[in-house]
Amino acid sequence: MRILVTGSAGHLGEALMLTLQRSDHEAIGLDIKSSPATHRVGSIIERDFVRLCMQGVDAVLHTATLHKPHVASHTRQAFVDTNITGTLNLLEEAVAAGVKSFIHTSTTSTFGHALTPPEGAPAAWITEDVVPVPKNIYGVTKLAAENLCELFHRTTRMPCIVLRTSRFFPEGDDDAGVRRAFDDGNLKVNEFLYRRADIEDIVSAHMLAIENAPAIGFGRYIISATTPFTPDDLQQLRTDPAAVVRRYAPGYEAEYRRRGWSMVPTIDRVYVNELARTRLGWQPRHDFNSILRRLRADEDFLSPLARAVGSKGYHAEVFTEGPYPVSDR
Repeated sequence: MRILVTGSAGHLGEALMLTLQRSDHEAIGLDIKSSPATHRVGSIIERDFVRLCMQGVDAVLHTATLHKPHVASHTRQAFVDTNITGTLNLLEEAVAAGVKSFIHTSTTSTFGHALTPPEGAPAAWITEDVVPVPKNIYGVTKLAAENLCELFHRTTRMPCIVLRTSRFFPEGDDDAGVRRAFDDGNLKVNEFLYRRADIEDIVSAHMLAIENAPAIGFGRYIISATTPFTPDDLQQLRTDPAAVVRRYAPGYEAEYRRRGWSMVPTIDRVYVNELARTRLGWQPRHDFNSILRRLRADEDFLSPLARAVGSKGYHAEVFTEGPYPVSDR
């Protein structure tokens, strides 16, 4: 199978290319930036370039995007051009080329304001049934791109799968207060309980989506580490998450004490991956308890693939007050 990977110079794009290069598939990397994983350098905004790249392609893994870290550094029009028009170009040329599976990498950020419950309310239980309320141009344009995928499946029958991925990037948190309060590894391990995934599991979900798209037709799936929590835990997660975690991982406190780590003081949302596991047959390997076992053995909690891809950043400029400038425009 010939697979076009957009955004091949990015975190996920490179991880997909590294994985595909070890498979029987032929992978074509496309990105606006040159990289060892990029075969075609150019922009998805340019229709003629997209048409050229789509020749002979059987499946598309569309990861190219402007991200949340670009909200403060790029115009809203740039988000519309890349995330909406670029996706439209890919969809139209994919249909013309007879592509059999179109996989769009989206984000749990599309849920936006729905992720933050009111003061005193239980943590939000985030499934695909939750109605997105985007809070910035990133979320708006990613949701619009998802809807384009659904439209194209409905009108052309091209199989399209949308994967709403949670955090998997290695960069530091954008909140300076959080960075001061937690060691970076401590914070990321905590997030595996409710809003993070290892890039190895993100990749495996994409590969399964290619395989299952023709039978599914269209679907949206949350891709995040499997949480140990249940809806019965949601109220206590807002006020005492450490007590909840103790029930599911009784030994975590000893390991945290050894490292000088702590649990977050509150959890406001929990991403639920049940639909992806059921419909795609996805079996994520990395969750809080598996990571805890690696920590006890003094192993790196990141997968070999995550370590191979490493940290890329989102801007050429280095910022003194955080990994990237923050804005909710």
